[in-house]
Amino acid sequence: MIKDGSRVSFEYTVSDETGNVIDSNKGEQPVTYTQGQQQIISSLEQGLSGMAVDEEKSIRLKPEEAYGPINPEGFKEVPKSDVPAAGQKVGAVLSARGTTGEDVVIRVSEVKDDTVVLDFNHPLAGKTLKFDVKVVDIQPPAES
Repeated sequence: MIKDGSRVSFEYTVSDETGNVIDSNKGEQPVTYTQGQQQIISSLEQGLSGMAVDEEKSIRLKPEEAYGPINPEGFKEVPKSDVPAAGQKVGAVLSARGTTGEDVVIRVSEVKDDTVVLDFNHPLAGKTLKFDVKVVDIQPPAES
């Protein structure tokens, strides 16, 4: 069974409230993490706790348990000249380098006459997510 320190591998399919599949790794490389090390969403980790190999489960996470609510301060209006022409349409996805060197995904929320409204929120912020998971392997905690 999964407990703190276990090295866990699992398959998942994540969908939104309407059942639209957002992502899945079924039939591909499983996600592997160490239980209790906060390497995956903590609420998902809690849902996996106690599961056994080959066990399947649906875990529903509200926005505050997953990627958080949409932050109104996550929107920024910039001049159109600051956005490439191909990115000047609603739903376009842009990327930039964050302050610590990480890639930041930015979505175009609105296009106005002279400006573009950019959304810096995580793409899954504000969404209730359903994770259908299957545990494929559990390695016991390393002896210390």
